[in-house]
Amino acid sequence: MTQKNTYIKSRRHGAPRTAGAAAAALMALAAPAQAQPSSGGTLGEVKVQATQDLYRAETVSSPKFTQPLVDTPQTVSVIKEQVLREQTATTLTEALRNTPGASTFFLGENGSTSTGDAIYMRGFDSSSSIFVDGVRDIGAISRDVFNIQQVEVVKGPAGTDNGRTAPSGAINLVSKQPTLDDSFSASLGAGSASYKRATADWNKTLSGYPGAALRLNVVDDDSGVAGRDVVRNRRRGIAPSIAFGLDTPTRVIVNLLHIEQDNIPDGGVPTIGLPGYTTPDALAYGARRTFLNSAARVDSRNFYGTTSDFAKVQADQATLRIEHDFSPDLKLRNTTRVGRIHNDYSLTSFMLGGYPAPTAAALTAASAFLATPNPSDPSTWTVTRNLPTNVNQVNRIVVNQTNVTAALATGGIQHDLSTGLELSREEQTNLGYYGQGFAGISTTYAPAGAWPAANLYNPNPNVSGFRRIANGTWSKGQTDTVAAYAFDTLKFSPQWQLTGGVRVDHYKTDFDAVTQAALPAGTLTPSSLSVSDTLVSGKLGLVFKPAHNGSVYALAATSAQPPGGANNQLSAAANSAANPKFDPQKARTYEVGTKWDVLDKRLALTAAAYRTTVSNDIEVDPTNASNYLQTGRKRVQGLEFAAVGALTHDWTISTGYTVMDTKILSGTVKNADGTDGLSYTPKSAFTLWTTYRLPFGVTVGGGARFAGKLRRGTDGAVGTPAYTDAYWVFDAMTSYHVNKNLDLQLNVFNLADKDYVAAINKSGYRYTPGIARSARLTANLTF
Repeated sequence: MTQKNTYIKSRRHGAPRTAGAAAAALMALAAPAQAQPSSGGTLGEVKVQATQDLYRAETVSSPKFTQPLVDTPQTVSVIKEQVLREQTATTLTEALRNTPGASTFFLGENGSTSTGDAIYMRGFDSSSSIFVDGVRDIGAISRDVFNIQQVEVVKGPAGTDNGRTAPSGAINLVSKQPTLDDSFSASLGAGSASYKRATADWNKTLSGYPGAALRLNVVDDDSGVAGRDVVRNRRRGIAPSIAFGLDTPTRVIVNLLHIEQDNIPDGGVPTIGLPGYTTPDALAYGARRTFLNSAARVDSRNFYGTTSDFAKVQADQATLRIEHDFSPDLKLRNTTRVGRIHNDYSLTSFMLGGYPAPTAAALTAASAFLATPNPSDPSTWTVTRNLPTNVNQVNRIVVNQTNVTAALATGGIQHDLSTGLELSREEQTNLGYYGQGFAGISTTYAPAGAWPAANLYNPNPNVSGFRRIANGTWSKGQTDTVAAYAFDTLKFSPQWQLTGGVRVDHYKTDFDAVTQAALPAGTLTPSSLSVSDTLVSGKLGLVFKPAHNGSVYALAATSAQPPGGANNQLSAAANSAANPKFDPQKARTYEVGTKWDVLDKRLALTAAAYRTTVSNDIEVDPTNASNYLQTGRKRVQGLEFAAVGALTHDWTISTGYTVMDTKILSGTVKNADGTDGLSYTPKSAFTLWTTYRLPFGVTVGGGARFAGKLRRGTDGAVGTPAYTDAYWVFDAMTSYHVNKNLDLQLNVFNLADKDYVAAINKSGYRYTPGIARSARLTANLTF
């Protein structure tokens, strides 16, 4: 019989009835203020930028941010297309190298491997807080930037802007849009690790249709990964768009996107030989294990999966945006999007070095991860491959957003308002397969009954005969959300501004699943869970402008992540934050900072100090180990500095530095090294990219990245590294302007060929090596 558990949490906060009433009020209020200067440019308009603005952004794309960045009381990083082009960045993960402290530090749990843009930022997993043109982007995929104009990183709680989000902020990718300038550009690249990439960007006005234009972006990428065997990324994409009414009061824009990926995923390499790797003592495991304490590191190029592994993605997206300017000071925008992402992968994993605690029960259950090793002959050491981890997941989303912005004056106070209504439905469906660890069904996977063991120092990935068998289990989660928000910037004088915002989200998540308690012949059991709630988020910022080109500010902001908020999946597990019996996890941030546009507004300088505290975290009841409470609290505080723009007409720079102090304020879960800091968060991080244009059409550039020591999480594994070492990486670039149609560009990555750990898994038994020294040569064509 199906179990139905419904949790409805009534808050005393009431959602506004409609955004239509607010919009009507704004229209009436704005009528006498039409002579006021407009607070922003035409929505959706793309302007030709001056040379000094190739790196520096004045605003972000969202109408919810009513002021220029210099007057926005929050840390916001904008990574523009010019920087991505100079670095030959191809994915969001590569783009985020330009903001300090944000990266894919986490490799996954146990035998599972994180896929796609598994971004950690300011101490917390931010992979569920990624947006495209202000709309939540769903699915665990690696996002290509071939159709991206800029990447906007808003740090600190973004609940008022986007609803449920990670406590660390949100990432928004801004798509390329049609313009009224005819142009064509393309790039052809080749390089190390069989790197091959081609892109094209064509914009064409439609003759006979004033204000109409179409734009087409395409990509074809077929590449390995420098320093890694077998791993492969194969991506193809097309993004057509058409616009009507450009440079008129009413504009209609249609964007389509289709992406296909066919990759061989990377499950990492063993941590044997890394600093901090030790085996449990001889008393617990016997002298047969102690020889591993002095074992050499494996070659970081080794691939421990099989050639049967795959990661296939198909993403489709359609967006309709309608904009209308009632006046220069009153504007309406409506966005509708339908999207679907199918993520299908199978990855062979291994559990090397993840010893259980040395108890009698654990020793009895633990089989040797090295099959009959000869301590004196490392060439005989082998590692057992687990049966593959299989994922067949479909994410769907339907969204409609309506926004009204207005500039008006009341009683001598200038207002810049932004209000709106958002409706959305998000779904995630998963199909189940017979998983790893069920020896009784291993013959359904391979004719031999199990995967062949891999030699520790010379693994052979050429394994065939794989068959993936569905087990009849599945799950489907659906979240429906109705949200209303309002922002206002009050300008009391040229020196003082107050920016505030509030958002109310009412959501309902339904989760249905069919599980199997005992595989392969266990009974299929259906179950259902449900939760609904109303979230209220807000932010308030005070800005003082000592000069027209600078500001000093203070900010307070909140956000919340309810059960199932990250992926629409609920769980009955007692210790899961996705259990509907728990309240939303909440975050509160305080930030003070200053921003200055200097050198005739060519260079943007920013500095901020912040503190984010997360409450309602799940922890075990100290008086009852089978009970869990929401008494956990975490904190991250730090400083962040940035400089982005042009030092001279020929010299551009983008740099940032952050230092973070993290702590588990209340809770029993510590890191693997016993400390109470947050895992996967470097204490300090630095990024730099700079170019200088020389005479005769030559441009030279280079970059540096630093990530401090990184703690991993803990799951009871002992003997594996509890942290990763800090590292520096240096890159270089030079380009030559052959003629008005052709530039040649050479990029060299990791100049010193630094061998470093880019990500480590929760148990610490495997890691992802950083990119080895490699090069790319690109021909950039423009017409």
